[in-house]
Amino acid sequence: MNEISRRTLLKSLTGLGLLLAAPVLVWKGAVAAEARFSYGDYAKVLKTYVDDQGLVDYKGLRANRRPLDAFTAALAAMDRKLYDKWSGNQKIAFQINAYNALTLVAIIANYPIKPSFFRGLRFPKNSIRQIPGVWDKLQFPVMERKTTLDGIEHNILRAEFNEPRIHMALVCAALGCPILRREPYSRGKLGDQLDDQARGFMKEPGKFRIDRKDGRVYLSPIFKWFGGDFVNVYGTDKKFSGFGQTERAVLNFAGRYLDPKDRNYLEKGSYSIEYLTYDWSLNENKP
Repeated sequence: MNEISRRTLLKSLTGLGLLLAAPVLVWKGAVAAEARFSYGDYAKVLKTYVDDQGLVDYKGLRANRRPLDAFTAALAAMDRKLYDKWSGNQKIAFQINAYNALTLVAIIANYPIKPSFFRGLRFPKNSIRQIPGVWDKLQFPVMERKTTLDGIEHNILRAEFNEPRIHMALVCAALGCPILRREPYSRGKLGDQLDDQARGFMKEPGKFRIDRKDGRVYLSPIFKWFGGDFVNVYGTDKKFSGFGQTERAVLNFAGRYLDPKDRNYLEKGSYSIEYLTYDWSLNENKP
């Protein structure tokens, strides 16, 4: 082989090697980017102040809020350019964790919650609903910009990602919410974590239940408020005849997390749908 041929071959092999390595380099870059943001402080908060039922020791957290403050400071200082490099699952996990952590911040900033006269007539006295503007007025710094809880939920998670299972993970500090998980959401485990949340949600009678005797299926109001979010992923025309597009999607979603007997009833049974009353009581664990 002459010198020119040898050089041509080396260039070809080098180019092929770079092409083969590219996916690995991209994956390593994503992992490195995620590693530069730590959920360690938030993990400590969840492990220390949240019990197995998802109830929060707000009194204890308020007395020792340093890990939570450290995590919220990290949210504020997060580099948006770094965030933009993340995968969809990384971004979803970050935003869910931000929402849930900042909800904790809002509660302990107003703990013990003092009810107003008019709100006290409609909602429990210890409810997050007693805090004025908690979702749309209170602002928190995230990635060097101010945002609200509504901004995270509606303008980012619901608007940018086609992932209705977020409604099984966002916790608004009420007993009617999904339970607060005792670990942060993460890129690698997000799918399993969201499925686990949905499975647990469907097991709670206050959020989902079937009454065969009366021919009724009771759903959490979450599925009424956000039912449209389930249509793109779980919509179907083949099952749940007699119901509208949104209800069919919700029933199709719910059935995935039920035992075969209950799933078969949803698909073939004769029943009406009713929505449960949302429990706005604080998700508090009082040791």
